[in-house]
Amino acid sequence: MWEIVRAGGPLMWPIILCSVIALGIVVERIWTLQAQRVMPPGLLPKVWQLVESGQVTDKVIAALEQNSPLGRVLAVGLANRHRPRAVLMERLEDTGRHVVHELERFLNTLGTIAGVTPLLGLLGTVTGIIKAFNAITVGAMGDPRALSGGISEALITTAAGLVVAIPALIAYRYLRGRVERIVIEMEKSAIALADVVEKAPVAPAAGGVSGAAA
Repeated sequence: MWEIVRAGGPLMWPIILCSVIALGIVVERIWTLQAQRVMPPGLLPKVWQLVESGQVTDKVIAALEQNSPLGRVLAVGLANRHRPRAVLMERLEDTGRHVVHELERFLNTLGTIAGVTPLLGLLGTVTGIIKAFNAITVGAMGDPRALSGGISEALITTAAGLVVAIPALIAYRYLRGRVERIVIEMEKSAIALADVVEKAPVAPAAGGVSGAAA
């Protein structure tokens, strides 16, 4: 492996660095975007029950905000439950934009890596061909060993760039699609919350149910 890296020339190092960064992003995002972490099962029924029974308190809202990204959106809705629907929806949309930004964290970097690494491989191809032509210029046409260095660099960097870029692009598209699906589900939940709050206005209740939304 080390011999392949050396034969690929100096451009192999930024390609390797991109591969390490891409792998780290993919692992971190897959872990973070798990359904049970973003939208815990059973959270919505608990929130609906609290709203309908009038058991929403500041402690409940604070616990819900720390629960998950979806909980953060729902907490804002509960905090503004006594306001007009237009104001409530505005607060939900504003919070939703912040949550989506967090869900998309590092995805632009992953997309950049998917686009840049083939270019790094292409640049390595160009430099390798230049080296091969330089060898020909100095009269090494009859010496295959003099040409092999430049040709090896050209082929290895091209292959390395594609090996990193293809999985990175697939992961980027997959993670972007997962975020979009999560956003759609969160929008549905936010609208449902607005409907529930509008139909069943609540009054602050005594404490003691702060763990219900945790």
